[in-house]
Amino acid sequence: MKFRRKPRETVDINLASLIDVVFILLLFFVVTTTFTRETQLRVDLPEAISGSPAEDQDKPVDITISAEGVFSVNNQILPKSDLASLMEALQKESNGDTNRPLSISADGKTQHQSVIIAMDAAGKLGFSHLRMTTVEAAPPAP
Repeated sequence: MKFRRKPRETVDINLASLIDVVFILLLFFVVTTTFTRETQLRVDLPEAISGSPAEDQDKPVDITISAEGVFSVNNQILPKSDLASLMEALQKESNGDTNRPLSISADGKTQHQSVIIAMDAAGKLGFSHLRMTTVEAAPPAP
């Protein structure tokens, strides 16, 4: 007894609608994603009426000190906020070149001790071009 086989139907999957859905999802995720910089500290700089903008051509080594006294060197947060780890990070970032300018950006509410630690580290390593970063204050009303 010979059974007749039914001819197989070819199944076509229409991928056009699937691709449309994937592109819409991709667009949704791109639009709703927020990018944050985890390595930078939020610093509100103190104000100063006098001062001048920096004019050095060399790329400075930046020390940033948060209000809580957390140090970062060139946007790399240090695991410990002490003199030894700060000196080590400064030595690494400057490659031993103490003629590069050194910029200290401390939050206006930072304890004075943290700023002194940064200045002490710079002095012990031999940095001679030191600048403190501030924002320009509004001149006093007459």
